[in-house]
Amino acid sequence: MSQETPDTTIPMAAIHQAALTITAELSLPRVLETIVKTARQLIGVRYAALGVPGPQGTLEQFITEGMTEEEIKRIGRLPVGKGLLGVIQTEPHTIRLDDISQSPLSAGFCPHHPHMTTFLGVPIVARGEILGSLYLCDKEDGTPFTDADQTLTETLAAYAAVAIENARLYQQVRRLAVLEERERIGMDLHDGIIQSIYAVGLTLEHSSLLLEEDPEAAKIRLRYAIDALNQTIRDIRNYIMDLRPQRTKVSDLNQSLHRLVREFHANTLTEITLDIDSGIEHALDESTSAALFHIAQEALANAAKHAEASQLRVSVRRDNNHISLVVRDDGVGFDQNEVERLLGHGLSNMSLRARTAGGRLLVESAPSAGTTVTAIFPAKKGS
Repeated sequence: MSQETPDTTIPMAAIHQAALTITAELSLPRVLETIVKTARQLIGVRYAALGVPGPQGTLEQFITEGMTEEEIKRIGRLPVGKGLLGVIQTEPHTIRLDDISQSPLSAGFCPHHPHMTTFLGVPIVARGEILGSLYLCDKEDGTPFTDADQTLTETLAAYAAVAIENARLYQQVRRLAVLEERERIGMDLHDGIIQSIYAVGLTLEHSSLLLEEDPEAAKIRLRYAIDALNQTIRDIRNYIMDLRPQRTKVSDLNQSLHRLVREFHANTLTEITLDIDSGIEHALDESTSAALFHIAQEALANAAKHAEASQLRVSVRRDNNHISLVVRDDGVGFDQNEVERLLGHGLSNMSLRARTAGGRLLVESAPSAGTTVTAIFPAKKGS
């Protein structure tokens, strides 16, 4: 009478469905929970767990399936990775036992822990790194774990490694996106709201000088400052509501630059001229137009703070396949070696905006010779 050969065939439909289930999640906590639940259902066990190692080699996380909340509370602290659990973490290989209590590797169960007999432990490994371990105990039909169970669990562990790595990468991408968003908001706050507050300050200073010699003019300037401050408050509220302030949007470059120049003159009383080649807005896409506008805004703000200029000139020209913005003043200028100290965040913001739009920024200055800020961008193809 011939003996029956154990069935070691992997149910491909089941493993395919399991793979789809665990790789569909992107949240790491949910991925770990899904792996444990899927393993328990796929192999048909009473108890399943997944341990995640920490920096010191002990278990940092331990997710379980099959025990009630009351049973978990009675156990108290979760395993830290001793005995069988720790061996799989430090020496990543599959361990299969018909009776846990008979293994010299077993550290025993803590008080109030459910009794478990059979054991199957499989490491989750990706590119030599141990991401975790799957622990299965006691099949529901009461039989020992078979070769087929082991192969199926090892296959599942391979998919689990992919799912965990995907979830980790997704977390990293989200963190980078948050950092980029913070940087963007910081730039917009600096270019928009902070500059607006600075302009209000200049208007108030001018108003204080007019109070005695021309009270009516001082009242007009104060009303202008109040209106500008109210607009700034609305912008701040928009940021709190995660909306972009209207002044950071550049739908019409020509109109936006003319408004910027008018506001600069009104706030500083400095003579300023603006020259723009006709049709220039058609040669720039929306993001490049916004970059050009904000660089002009920053350059004028720096001039108001540092230049002590009597005249400024802003020009936007097209030369073949390039668009150039030039902001030139006849102010006190500065030593080029001190450009970082004098312009600070403003210079880095302007440079970053230019590079992001595919352009470059040049700053030229000398003591008593004024300052010229030039930003050069590629023209839109086909324009």
